Amino acid sequence: MLPDSFIASLQGLPGFDQDAFEKVHEQQEQLTSIRLNTLKPFELAGHTSLNDKEVIPWCNHGFYLKQRPLFVIDPLWHAGAYYVQEASSMFIQYLLEQIIPNPPPSTVLDLCAAPGGKTTLLANYFYNGLVVANETIKPRNAILVENLTKWGAANLVVTQNDPAHFKALPDFFDVLMIDAPCSGSGLFRKDTDAIAHWSEQSVQHCSTRQARIVEDSIGCLKEGGYLIYSTCSYSLEENEKRMDQIASLPGMKNIQFEIPAHWNIVETYSEENKCQGFRFYPDKVKGEGFFITVFKKEVSTNSGYYDTKATSIAASKKELEVLKSHFEVPENYDLINHQNSILALPNLFQQELNGLMNHLYIKKMGLSLGEIKGADLIPSHALAMSTWSNLPYQTLAIDELTALQYLRRADLHFPTGKGWHALTYKNIRLGWAKLLPNRSNNYYPNEWRILNY
Repeated sequence: MLPDSFIASLQGLPGFDQDAFEKVHEQQEQLTSIRLNTLKPFELAGHTSLNDKEVIPWCNHGFYLKQRPLFVIDPLWHAGAYYVQEASSMFIQYLLEQIIPNPPPSTVLDLCAAPGGKTTLLANYFYNGLVVANETIKPRNAILVENLTKWGAANLVVTQNDPAHFKALPDFFDVLMIDAPCSGSGLFRKDTDAIAHWSEQSVQHCSTRQARIVEDSIGCLKEGGYLIYSTCSYSLEENEKRMDQIASLPGMKNIQFEIPAHWNIVETYSEENKCQGFRFYPDKVKGEGFFITVFKKEVSTNSGYYDTKATSIAASKKELEVLKSHFEVPENYDLINHQNSILALPNLFQQELNGLMNHLYIKKMGLSLGEIKGADLIPSHALAMSTWSNLPYQTLAIDELTALQYLRRADLHFPTGKGWHALTYKNIRLGWAKLLPNRSNNYYPNEWRILNY
């Protein structure tokens, strides 16, 4: 099943055991793991398809599931209460706990972010920071926006830029996450179709592209900031050789860690600079193939200057009056009018947000509250997905069957109540409905509805 040239390319790499490696791929075991959204707690033990679980050793909010449920029919999945994420990649949580154990308000960039698994982890860990998720490819960016909107964090910005565009923001980010586009060999067990697309030429192409991404973006990392570089590839050219490239850049120092031996994660070191990284093999860990390393930028050679002139339009006095008639916006947010929608932006990062707006193409920013029409607020779906507790309008708890009908965007009728309501399932908001005397209007986003199940 695995190409001979692929197996030959892995000979001699740290931790590679050909017999065990081939055997685990022949078995084609499919592991399923999830990570909880700590901003949206729910009773996991009472969830029929998620209660049979095992904690992932390096991420205490991550769990292996004994069986893979049909996530599309779980309302809590649609509500962003958890994310289906590969277990190996959750190792980022452990590394962050070692280098930034009690994170202060920080600026964080996930440079190659779609579909959003690592971004949601970063948004939870840096809950008091500003997390920018970038994705160059338009269709993948749309998926990223959807997943992050459902996650509900108000400290997120989504951009659609080439890595080179971040040169306009020197010394901007405290953490730079590069989960680099790669040849994908680490996912062969999970996605057997990827095997047909693997080639030595693809590895070389990816390696060259990864080198460019690192060099184009490294200037946006602050002095004292951390670069986390990862791939889902086993190839030397995409991993150890990239560590040596990063080590050769001005001011970059590899950070080394001690990890529990029983986790069976393989330590690996680059040839030239003896930089430490970690290899995940599916015959050794309960997870797919993965590689990760961490560097610190000890010295910066950049000016640190970027344009922070405000270009956004503050919400008007009338708009503020309408908002306040519905609910009280937390004091740590500024309100702006953007494309007829009122956005709430964390005011602690006002200068940084101005810099982002001046230099990048932004697809999503902060928390959209909704649109004001006369004296009414038409609430956004993002507001329903948010973790804010002091929202306008009433709530209405619904059962699983009704929740699935709502997520299909079907017509619903509720015997009591009128006006706007936030529909909730297991105390987690699903979205808005407007109750009328003879019907209810379903405001779940049409493009996200369940088409069939």
